[in-house]
Amino acid sequence: MRRGGWHVLREGARVTVARLVPVRFDVFAETRLPRAGRERVAQQVRQDLWRALQRQRGFSPVVEVEAVEDGLIVRAGGRVDAAQYDRAGIEARIADMLEAPSRRRRWVRMAGGQG
Repeated sequence: MRRGGWHVLREGARVTVARLVPVRFDVFAETRLPRAGRERVAQQVRQDLWRALQRQRGFSPVVEVEAVEDGLIVRAGGRVDAAQYDRAGIEARIADMLEAPSRRRRWVRMAGGQG
């Protein structure tokens, strides 16, 4: 389903939000969060990811959220359509964003979870 210019893909316990399909993770980082609404977490993370990397030439965000027994696994990153880019640097920026305590609390709170 396409929503507001974004594809929302649902597959079992996994929800993926992406601008372009097929989904491609040229860069990514992962984190775990407490149980919360998967699609809402994906949308919140996607917004912050876009803000963090909007100046990266050729970047198109993808966020995948999977429900597991003890919470959520969040994979954030996306496609980079550029001949050359600093993969390690971009992945470090994504990881920093995913581990920011204030963001993590907001994502879970906005998605109706604990934390």
